[in-house]
Parts: sequence; C-alpha cells; structure tokens
Amino acid sequence: MAFLGKIKQSFGSTFSFFSDSVAELKKVRWPSRKEMVSYTLVVLVTVTIVTIYFAVLDLGISNLVRVITE
Repeated sequence: MAFLGKIKQSFGSTFSFFSDSVAELKKVRWPSRKEMVSYTLVVLVTVTIVTIYFAVLDLGISNLVRVITE
C-alpha cells in the first residue's frame, strides 16, 4: 500500500507542478509584435557585430602565426 501511496503522491505533485506552471504563464506580460521585432533586430545586429569582430580577430591572428612560422 505504501508503494501505491507514493505513486499517487508523485502523480499529484506532477499535476500540481503543471497547474502551477500554467498559472504562472498566465501572469506573464508577453511582448507586443512591435517590441518583439525590435528585440529581434537588436539580437541580429549584435550577433552580426560580434561575428565580424571575431572574424577580423581570427584573420589577424592567423596572419600573425603565418608570419612567425615562415
């Protein structure tokens, strides 16, 4: 009987978790379409800048290594 009680308690806590999660998601203030487009553009620009920075850095280091090894 103790085993069945633990199973019932386990499923109860699982259902409680999901119902609490749904309740919390209803409290979330979701961004508007305009905000989401602006956030997406900020992320894309940032990723592009960081990518260019690391590409230039990589080219510089590889040229430096080539000069040193030749």
